[in-house]
Amino acid sequence: MRLLLVEDDNHVAAALSAILARHGFDVTHARSGEEALQALVPEGPGFGVVLLDLGLPDQDGYEVCGKIRKRTGTPVIMVTARSDVRSRIHGLNLGADDYVVKPYDTGELLARIHAVSRRTAHEDAVTSGDSALRLGSVHIELPTRQVTVDGMVIQLTRKEFDLLALLAQRPGVVFRREQIISEVWRTSWEGTGRTLEVHVASLRAKLRMPALIETVRGVGYRLVAPGA
Repeated sequence: MRLLLVEDDNHVAAALSAILARHGFDVTHARSGEEALQALVPEGPGFGVVLLDLGLPDQDGYEVCGKIRKRTGTPVIMVTARSDVRSRIHGLNLGADDYVVKPYDTGELLARIHAVSRRTAHEDAVTSGDSALRLGSVHIELPTRQVTVDGMVIQLTRKEFDLLALLAQRPGVVFRREQIISEVWRTSWEGTGRTLEVHVASLRAKLRMPALIETVRGVGYRLVAPGA
């Protein structure tokens, strides 16, 4: 996923960009509101999320958020030290999708980015009426929970289907192990790690596509679209 990081502090931006890159994000850094708006022109690269710090040198961050929302529907997560409720409400009313208060936990920030992305993807799917995911020869029917490969139905357990559907919604994006456990098993990481590994191995075997689900060492898994 491409992510636009709007942050005037180069040291903060460099550290955060490195973390985001390790989790599969392609980060573009804008140091001011004007740089951010220039990056969001229609003919420019598309972004999955805008991470917007409100303390910018050239424009008020709230003003930038309002301009971004008029220009694009890309999800915006505001990052600020302002923790009062009125500031949060103001940001949300301007079109922000979420609001993170400094200092924040990196794991929480990553979870919020993924949550906003999934919510947007789901809304887009509902709007377009798309109820299927197609990845090369793999066809995933979400309403019927049926998976076919080259037209052949693959029998999956409930958790195997949920795991595959989660990864397939964002091909190329790294999902952390903790996040997958939370989304699919609705529980915490402790004691469930081996279960996740077994399900990934089972999916690879049933689909007969070992390279479809890639292990990202020390982080989690991502789905590699066939032919990518």
